[in-house]
Amino acid sequence: MDSLLFSLNATIPIFAVIFISYLLRRRGILPEAFLTGADRFTFRVLLPVLLFRDIAGGRISEQFDARFLLYCVAVTTVMFAAVWLGAELFLKERDSIGAFTQGAFRSSLAIFGIAFAQNIYGSAGLVPLMIVAVVPLFNIFSVIVLTVRSPGRATGAGAMRKCVRGILTNPLIIGIVLGVPFAVFGVDFPPVAAKTLNYFASMATPLALVTIGGGFEGSKAIKKLRPTLVASALKLLLLPAIFLTIGYALGFRDQALVALLVMLGTPSTVTCYLMCKNMGGDYVLSSSIIVVTTALSAVTLTAFLYILRALGAI
Repeated sequence: MDSLLFSLNATIPIFAVIFISYLLRRRGILPEAFLTGADRFTFRVLLPVLLFRDIAGGRISEQFDARFLLYCVAVTTVMFAAVWLGAELFLKERDSIGAFTQGAFRSSLAIFGIAFAQNIYGSAGLVPLMIVAVVPLFNIFSVIVLTVRSPGRATGAGAMRKCVRGILTNPLIIGIVLGVPFAVFGVDFPPVAAKTLNYFASMATPLALVTIGGGFEGSKAIKKLRPTLVASALKLLLLPAIFLTIGYALGFRDQALVALLVMLGTPSTVTCYLMCKNMGGDYVLSSSIIVVTTALSAVTLTAFLYILRALGAI
């Protein structure tokens, strides 16, 4: 019951903000100009600051585990490659491949991450190490697939240059890179700087949810129901079942398994929508995947927690 209540408390407010913002947009309270500017502001300023703060605040040197880190990196890479390959083989709408791939493998670490582990164990455990290992890959892989599969994409050497340029200039990746030295060396911010960062970072997720709800196009999303459901099933059920099982077989237990569950089983992140919107991807499909995975994740996360507890793994 505690696991169910935690999952509901984490997901229902997210879904509620999206839904209320959708209603406000339909009533004309959220104009298109506001949503466009908010998308850009969140993507270029707020989310990079949020990632910088969260990465910088993680004391990874205190919980360093090379085996766990390597497993997180390997799983993220395999998931991305497998989902992208599957999308290339089976998805008919070629311009939707980037949004589908990103939505099916990328998790909402900023919202769930540390809070999830602290709710169970009272400490962040290995979650900060997982975030440092995985979040840069989430963003790099997303830039690659969105660049390669965006309308008017380049080919050959031009595509490679565009990918490299996209990675080097992506605001989210820049925020992550800047935060890593602070995490590695345990640097603390002065109170004034910390409070300023918190002001900006605290706006990121709520404003991103508002733009998702305000920009949600229900009639178009219904036409993308099949890829949405397939991506959601991969995100919430198949991929967590496979890689949690492998992690369990490899001997990961307790906080390591909880960190893996956060990495694998949490809903698709709001960042997916913002990257699709700002990089020419299928943001309608992306927002649809976010809404569905958020609505269903309370059930699936609780089920995985129950199974792991029943096995005595956490």
